[in-house]
Amino acid sequence: MNFYTERLWFNTKKHREYINITSEVGHILAKSGFKDGMILVSAMHITAGVYVNDAESGLIQDIDDWLEKLAPFNPNYRHHRTGETNGDSHLKSLLIHHEVIVPITDGKLDFGPWQQIYYAEFDGQRKKSVLVKVMGE
Repeated sequence: MNFYTERLWFNTKKHREYINITSEVGHILAKSGFKDGMILVSAMHITAGVYVNDAESGLIQDIDDWLEKLAPFNPNYRHHRTGETNGDSHLKSLLIHHEVIVPITDGKLDFGPWQQIYYAEFDGQRKKSVLVKVMGE
């Protein structure tokens, strides 16, 4: 098995953002030249995540509302005693998770209908990266 690695970099304008990175991941796959294998997409920060779902604006807002309901901003998080104010961002990241693996077939991301890869930022406005590691042949 062979490996090819690149990073995507983000510095979002908003505190919370959901960015469709499917085409960028597809470009990295094309550069790798691999025809069969897997691609790992991993947020390299503890207040961000990566997920696969539909690229529909209503659903993206529903996901954001759901995450805010499950892990709302709360000034009383114990984490805030360290001087940080992003306890909810850490919890949102746990709910979304930090990585996905997508199969590669015939040199393409092998998705089901409507599936797209998203970078989810929960504590933005600073530079963060996503690791993209292509594994295959």
